[in-house]
Amino acid sequence: QVQLVESGGGLVQPGGSLRLSCAASGSIVGINAMNWYRQAPGKQRELVAGITSAPSTHYADSVKDRFTISRDNAKNTVYLQMNSLKPEDTAVYLCNADVKRQYGINEIYWGQGTQVTVSS
Repeated sequence: QVQLVESGGGLVQPGGSLRLSCAASGSIVGINAMNWYRQAPGKQRELVAGITSAPSTHYADSVKDRFTISRDNAKNTVYLQMNSLKPEDTAVYLCNADVKRQYGINEIYWGQGTQVTVSS
């Protein structure tokens, strides 16, 4: 079994910063890509940023130059540094990971999400 647990969300004023973490634990041989998504009320879930095992990164246009994704392979953890936050960044942020397990099996796992609210 594999679990992903996000942390670091909260309430922040516009222009502020937050750092999200997502730690994977359990029966893990390795992790390929790790991604951050977000879902705002009434909107579709959208990909915010992703990082491969290479590592290479990609970002949604709406967060480029404001958000930075990184990972610590020794800790099976992915981070999302969010700067210059805007009210439209308000959403539940979820991580997922493409996990390598025993016997050559790869599976996608999701965390439960952490709320980010940007408001004055």
